[in-house]
Amino acid sequence: MNPQAKLIFIISLMLGTTIMISSHHWVMAWAGLEINTLAILPLISKSHHPRAIEAATKYFLTQSAASALLLFSSMTNAWHTGQWDITQMTHPMSSLILTAAIAMKLGLVPFHFWYPEVLQGSPLTTGLLLSTIMKLPPITLLFMTSPSLNPTLLTTMAILSAALGGWMGLNQTQIRKILAFSSISHLGWMAIILVYNPKLTLLNFYLYTLMTAAVFLTLNSMKVLKLTTLMTAWTKAPSLNAMLLLTLLSLAGLPPLTGFLPKWLIIQELTKQDMAPAATIISLLSLLSLFFYLRLAYCTTITLPPHTTNHMKQWHINKPTNMLIAILMTMSITLLPMAPMILTII
Repeated sequence: MNPQAKLIFIISLMLGTTIMISSHHWVMAWAGLEINTLAILPLISKSHHPRAIEAATKYFLTQSAASALLLFSSMTNAWHTGQWDITQMTHPMSSLILTAAIAMKLGLVPFHFWYPEVLQGSPLTTGLLLSTIMKLPPITLLFMTSPSLNPTLLTTMAILSAALGGWMGLNQTQIRKILAFSSISHLGWMAIILVYNPKLTLLNFYLYTLMTAAVFLTLNSMKVLKLTTLMTAWTKAPSLNAMLLLTLLSLAGLPPLTGFLPKWLIIQELTKQDMAPAATIISLLSLLSLFFYLRLAYCTTITLPPHTTNHMKQWHINKPTNMLIAILMTMSITLLPMAPMILTII
């Protein structure tokens, strides 16, 4: 892709996200989301592979439908209340349509079908953008409208997302699809706490972004897309692979690592809100996704390929690890002791 064109698309992505986050009027928010969608489409389809074109088409259709629903819900609300302010979403029907629209934008169950397919058809760097930056505007909208959303609907969608995200990721061999289902189950954790403590949703999103960015950038530097290539990639950069193991376990939410912090706080908050059954169910469902994270971690470092393998041994890379990957990985593993400081900030 032409570097100037790529620069324009990246700037448009930043602009769309900034417009969306800083807007108070529904039409401005909608415009920001549209700029975002149009800017990411060329980045998805830049390889000109049929699967990439298919992914771009699916992404365009789902995001267009979600934007239309969002505009419809805000117009319905304005019709009934005379308010175009995002925080004044008071009409119950409008807030239901809005929840459906944002769930479609994010890939929450039952609107999740497009997400693994789109991520599978995109390059790893675009996949990183789709999993992190592209989720920020819809989550901001949820944060701003959280007081008027339906808690029962969100809790149901959250538990279904955690269940399906874990269950459908179990038999995948493509790493991008595994990360897509991991994203769906993480969104479940964000949605369940949204009405009760929206700041915890944002904290969960920030830490998820941190860990996912570390995983995507590492896989991109090792040029790994399938579990079979991951098994033989340990000879390329052994120390990076060992750190990837810890980052994947952090993404799974195991205790000494950063990923445990949001889950711990969310379970604590749900218990305070007399929602112990929901907390128990979502905690048990996270064991499903733990299984495929452990499978990834096992393929990363613990498996030594047999001598009869069809894969050639990869040459050891002597070039130093990217500084950004090193920083993101360190933060993905070691932020748990800083929990008291993070809690004072939020």
